[in-house]
Amino acid sequence: MRSALHLPIAALCVAIPAALHAQAASSRDVLLATTTSMQETGVLDTLVPLFERATGYHLRYVAVGSGQALRMGERGDADAVLAHAPAAEEAFMAAGHGLRRLVIATNYFTIAGPPGDPAHVREAASASDALRRIAAANAVFVSRGDSSGTHQRELALWRSAGGRPQWRGYAETGQGMTATLLVADERRGYVLTDVSTLGTLRARLDLVPLREQDPELLNVYHIIEVNPAGRTRINVAGARALADFLTSPQFQDLLQDYGSARLGKPLFVPARGVEPTP
Repeated sequence: MRSALHLPIAALCVAIPAALHAQAASSRDVLLATTTSMQETGVLDTLVPLFERATGYHLRYVAVGSGQALRMGERGDADAVLAHAPAAEEAFMAAGHGLRRLVIATNYFTIAGPPGDPAHVREAASASDALRRIAAANAVFVSRGDSSGTHQRELALWRSAGGRPQWRGYAETGQGMTATLLVADERRGYVLTDVSTLGTLRARLDLVPLREQDPELLNVYHIIEVNPAGRTRINVAGARALADFLTSPQFQDLLQDYGSARLGKPLFVPARGVEPTP
């Protein structure tokens, strides 16, 4: 049963049955609802055995967009949430759905596109200006359209750009980052993506990153322990153990070099307890 949950299931729209999570809350199992980027880059496959050996808990996870992960936490269908949607996370905490919200890591989003960059995204004054240029050029732009952290950042950029215009090249996949990148690549379009998933897939894509460390594109990951109040299935101790482990020197040191051997540079910057500023 555990291995079946080590899957990105956003496209399947499958919720965790309440009975299954009830078993987790009464055992040594911890159920994590996580953003897909942590799964698609392989971080969670590395995390699981380390966490289990260090704590004796069994970690199971469901990889979905941050918006869906937070909704799982609100319903009590997960013990902890790992997300990268700061505004939605802050609303989650303000509504009393979370106990602790701890910063884990940072990297950046980027706008990826064809090497020739027909919309001149590289020359844009900002990321929001880059989106305006894509729309003005009637270029293809592929959006996740799934309320994920990436999609929420895209919507914020459009607001900064004065609103998203209607044009034929705009498309939504309703899927995760990997699927969306593959669609954008096939259509030779532009896409907003986290640099970690893009880096992991670069060998399969012709897309290239066109914005480097843009202040509007800072990407911050947090772990949130779900508040058990009104949620009888929450494994409070297990969620705290997971949050403590993710912020521990052992895991933060792992993130320091994660991805370097394969890609020549790390995919994440460990936060080491410090909330970043653009």
